[in-house]
Amino acid sequence: MQERKRGSYAKSAEVRRGIVEACMSTFGESGFHGASMAEIARRAEVSHTGLLHHFPRKEDLLSAVLQLQDERSAEVLEAYTKSGLQGDPILMLRGMVVSLDTRVRLVGLTELAAVLTAEASNPAHPAHEHFRDRYATIRRFMTRIFQELANRGELDSRTPPAILAATTIAVLEGLQTQWLYDRDGVDVDGAISEYLAGIIPRFGTSEAITVREGQK
Repeated sequence: MQERKRGSYAKSAEVRRGIVEACMSTFGESGFHGASMAEIARRAEVSHTGLLHHFPRKEDLLSAVLQLQDERSAEVLEAYTKSGLQGDPILMLRGMVVSLDTRVRLVGLTELAAVLTAEASNPAHPAHEHFRDRYATIRRFMTRIFQELANRGELDSRTPPAILAATTIAVLEGLQTQWLYDRDGVDVDGAISEYLAGIIPRFGTSEAITVREGQK
């Protein structure tokens, strides 16, 4: 009986995962408001009743998608933390950049992020607080890194760390948006690396490049 229960839980988790994956592509194409539960159920190959069993409301689906995004970003950051290199602010910054750039390796997430971040700027959107808090967290993280680099004399910029943090996020996300339109012509990782090397000389050294390439 216990084995049967475990099998049932595993099957349920597999179905939920399939629904979330289908939801990502649907939200990425139609946005939160434009996506229908019927279309999500069709793509997930489940009945409408089955979909509602796992996710009674579309807002529940949105929460699951956002959680999956955060989990995938956290996996990248965790890998950098476990590497033992987290004491170097440049490598910490690289870890954050790779985490944000992960969406480029996952086309569906890139498309979804482009749609949802635009939609969620409206305070009435159910994901508004999520993105507001996410941006605030990333800015704080990057601000601390830029401040540490400034304290070490490794920051070649008079721009305050908090502004550099916001600018770096804007540059990266702008590159990701351009990449959606020209995937062969826009090298997101190369462009953001060149940008950072312009304000952090050691970011572009052969030592740093070797470490970055080894962590991809």
